[in-house]
Amino acid sequence: MEPSHSSQAFEACLTEALAQMREWVPRWLSTLHETLHQREGVVVLLTEKQAIVKARLQLERYRELMAARFIEAFAASLQDAQRTVGLPAREFRSMRFDELELMGDEQVQETVEFAQVQQVIKMAADETLVVLNARMSRAQGLDRVRSEANPLRTEMVVAALMQALNGVPVEAAVRSRWLKTGAVALADELNSMYIRLSELLDSMGIVPAGYNVIQSLQTRFPSGAGWGSAASGRAESAPHAPTLGNNALLTLDHLHQLLVGHQEPGSHDPTHPADPADPVPPSMSNGMVRTLAAEVVTLMMRSIAEDSRLLAPLRKMLAGMEPALLHLARSDPRFFADRNNPARRLLDTVTERSLAFTSEQNPGYAAFASEVQGIVRALHAPGPDLPARFPALLEALSRSQSEAIEPAQVQARGLAVQTLVRVEQRNLLAERVVAEIASRNDFARAPSFVRRFLSGPWSQVVAQARINAAAPSASQTRLSPTDSSASRYMDILPDLLWSSQLALASRNRPRLIKAIPNVLRTLREGLESIDYPSEQTESFFQALMDVHMAAYKTPRNETPPEAQPSRQFDAEPEPWMQPMEARNSGFIDDLVMDPKPAFADTQLLPRDWADIKAEMANPHAQALPVGTWVDVWQDGQALRCQITWASPHGTMFLFTGADGRSLSMTRRGLERLLEQDRLRVVADHGVVDTALDAVARQAWINSAKQ
Repeated sequence: MEPSHSSQAFEACLTEALAQMREWVPRWLSTLHETLHQREGVVVLLTEKQAIVKARLQLERYRELMAARFIEAFAASLQDAQRTVGLPAREFRSMRFDELELMGDEQVQETVEFAQVQQVIKMAADETLVVLNARMSRAQGLDRVRSEANPLRTEMVVAALMQALNGVPVEAAVRSRWLKTGAVALADELNSMYIRLSELLDSMGIVPAGYNVIQSLQTRFPSGAGWGSAASGRAESAPHAPTLGNNALLTLDHLHQLLVGHQEPGSHDPTHPADPADPVPPSMSNGMVRTLAAEVVTLMMRSIAEDSRLLAPLRKMLAGMEPALLHLARSDPRFFADRNNPARRLLDTVTERSLAFTSEQNPGYAAFASEVQGIVRALHAPGPDLPARFPALLEALSRSQSEAIEPAQVQARGLAVQTLVRVEQRNLLAERVVAEIASRNDFARAPSFVRRFLSGPWSQVVAQARINAAAPSASQTRLSPTDSSASRYMDILPDLLWSSQLALASRNRPRLIKAIPNVLRTLREGLESIDYPSEQTESFFQALMDVHMAAYKTPRNETPPEAQPSRQFDAEPEPWMQPMEARNSGFIDDLVMDPKPAFADTQLLPRDWADIKAEMANPHAQALPVGTWVDVWQDGQALRCQITWASPHGTMFLFTGADGRSLSMTRRGLERLLEQDRLRVVADHGVVDTALDAVARQAWINSAKQ
């Protein structure tokens, strides 16, 4: 199917969805009003009847405003979808543990309401939405179903509704009653709309997209094998957040109160009587807090034990820490939320280091596993000093990890960082040099091969010369601006640009004969000053000499046509390294790597790819944060390494493997490898953070079921 036809079908579907919404939103509000009126007549309790009457009267007052804002918010989301068609969209309201601690009570209540409405709609409209997702993915040019890319999915509709309700001046209790009373009717309207939209796409010839077979996380790939074939997998219609079982006690409200310490004084659980000798602070000395803290720790450790990014033996060892952490939670119920707490830091350190190993045969694994076993034994030892053991164990682990790094590796990493800082400085300066050269009046008429040369190698030459002139060594004498190499490298531009234009150079042979030797000599001198590979510039010099020869041989009475000006660069210049710099930093040149995908249809990162995509789209944002673990496909095998340093401007990255080996690449190279499935993100934040996020999502789900 032609891409243009798919795009037209996608836009037609969004237009029709908005038109249908203008019809069913007023109808839904009428149904809501009728339902409130009916309940008003059957409710016996006076306070409940008064609350329903208030909700109905407020609905009558703000019905038109609600409808207008609901449709307006949904239309705005559809406009965003049309601008980003083909790109996966970020899932609305992916619950994060850290965000919950920063929320106010009203925000928590809004999140709970969103979850409850979403649960009702999902139960009623999920089947029809699955069908629509498949056709919408195809209409967006996707071969595989990406349900999170469907701008008509239920999350987006409910998000628009919540946005509209926030703009209506009513009490939270009224808003909550509207949502609870109208959820079923809203689900019915969406279900009908999804059916009609699927029929529309079908009539336009849009066939459903296929489903991805995602590589099982438990599968271990043989050495040297590609990661694109899924020997055992599972079909996925859409990414979903992992759940941790039915733990109905832990809701968002409970978890939020635990984190911010808002438990009611005296709300003791009778099954956990207060102990006068208990060191728990008075505001936290109740059974409810202890029970909630224990549940969080249990869910957190369960998530870690099921995290297939870690080797099974390490996960089993980590599970052995759970009894000690549960005991600690009695005296410090919020230790897991405090990143500076020794117990949390110890768990972070162990899990982060565990990510470095993909096999029990990896160098350093045996020693690390032995250390973890020792930590577990120390935590199991009886005694009242358990809280004091965590700082000592953390210090010992940090010290042993530092001692495991050989001095030569530390020195090599320091040299790599210095090299990359220098490379970034030169490349940023080279970009300014390119802009300076491109602003010349005679640049646009030069042949494309000359423009490419000046925007690439020669900008590096000038940039390095300017750096050298600005910071001469002690043995050098500072040159005047007119005598510096940088000045001479820029001074040849008039002759170079003039002589490369056949129509101009052929009219003045004496100037051509005089200019050529100095131009060629200076060009070769400049390229040698940065150790630029001569084989990469041979084609440039050959093309330049051909132009010079043609200009010299052209009869004076024969005037070649003048070149038309062009402001279009053939390609944006790539960041460049000198050969010695590449060796010192372990540079990976992705342009010479095998472009065949190695990690296609495999997943390790428990996070929506759209999050990373959105961050990478921001030119001022870092592509991946320092600390991210990745697998890089190199020399026929996957290399597990961690981003341990990023340059000040985020254009260069240093990776360190479990064996201490250092690798580097540019931001553009990193992005290309991600796009080509030559690099796979394993973890872009901590294992404990991921586990706590799963706890928050479980609390979100529990709240939705209430």
